[in-house]
Amino acid sequence: MIYWDYNAGAPMLPEVAKAMAETLSAVSGNPSSVHQAGRAARRKLDFARETVANLVGCMPREVVFTGSGSEAAAIALIGVFHGRKDLKKNRIVTSAIEHPAVIGAVEQLRKLGADVVIVKPDAAGRVSAEEMLTQLTENTLVCSLMWVNNETGVIQPVDVVSRECRKRNILFHTDAVQAIGRVSATLRDVPADLLSFSAHKFGGPVGIGVLINRRGLEIVGLTPGHQENGRRGGTQNFAAAEALALAMQSAVANFESENRRLQALRDRFEAEVKTQLPDVVVNGGGAQRVASTSNLQFPGVDGEALLISLDLDGICVSSGAACASGSLTPSHVLTAMGLTSTRAQESLRFSIGRNTNETEVVQVVAALVKHVPRSRADVSRGS
Repeated sequence: MIYWDYNAGAPMLPEVAKAMAETLSAVSGNPSSVHQAGRAARRKLDFARETVANLVGCMPREVVFTGSGSEAAAIALIGVFHGRKDLKKNRIVTSAIEHPAVIGAVEQLRKLGADVVIVKPDAAGRVSAEEMLTQLTENTLVCSLMWVNNETGVIQPVDVVSRECRKRNILFHTDAVQAIGRVSATLRDVPADLLSFSAHKFGGPVGIGVLINRRGLEIVGLTPGHQENGRRGGTQNFAAAEALALAMQSAVANFESENRRLQALRDRFEAEVKTQLPDVVVNGGGAQRVASTSNLQFPGVDGEALLISLDLDGICVSSGAACASGSLTPSHVLTAMGLTSTRAQESLRFSIGRNTNETEVVQVVAALVKHVPRSRADVSRGS
């Protein structure tokens, strides 16, 4: 199998899986218990919290463990809205290319009376910092802009927007799910008040995420409970938290060399595809992207049919965000960039990672050269 869907979920690192299995077999306490079994679990949790804090550049107390990046983003936005002191501050500014978790959260808040402003990207998939800043009025509570888009890999101007938000006393949240291990993602780079990410995008386990909640910022947890200082109730998954920290250490330590390697592989892949299939378009190709992501539009092709053909050849790719798979609705990211529904549905996402190599590039290009003309012929006959 050739796995090119790292943006949906990266394979768990073997050393991380081993460490997690050992923890699960050796430690069975509840981190909130005071006996020795509970203290052993607490030590694992404390290690994870301190490691994440050191890597991100915050205090351990500011690290909140959640069940996913989606939950972390929801706690950030819904929690800060319910915890606000100034009720006149009810405006939320975000972008049209956010992950469905962010879009869903702000739509919930719209129903509760929030004034929601959604800024569209340009044709390359990059949100204009200037356009976003023009929407920051005196009654703006929070601005939320993702660090790296999950479908196109386009890097957003979070550094500029976050710093301007700080000047204006406006809270800033960034969805950093696709940023960890792909860019330098610390609070020194982007001084966010709220930052969310998840482990399974960089070699950790599924089912564990993080919200960085800066000191002094009150949020109301979505799940009642004393854990995580009242910000996320429920017994903490200390084994998964430890595994997240270990995977994050590896991702951060190796990101510069790994990104150089992936950049070369992605550039070769796109160049060879366009040589063999000249009308292919790189969605987001006109903007700065992370090295791991190619979103390609194949004019005249049924994207879902092409995806299935590749899958039958043992090649795993995606037609968009994993959380939207099975949906007949075209990508909201691509349509926000100005693509028609037809063009969006002609597009596939290829996202590579640690196990990707040059042999796979050759095989995926060959499979596309084989299947794209057939798919076009099938679409033509169907029309």
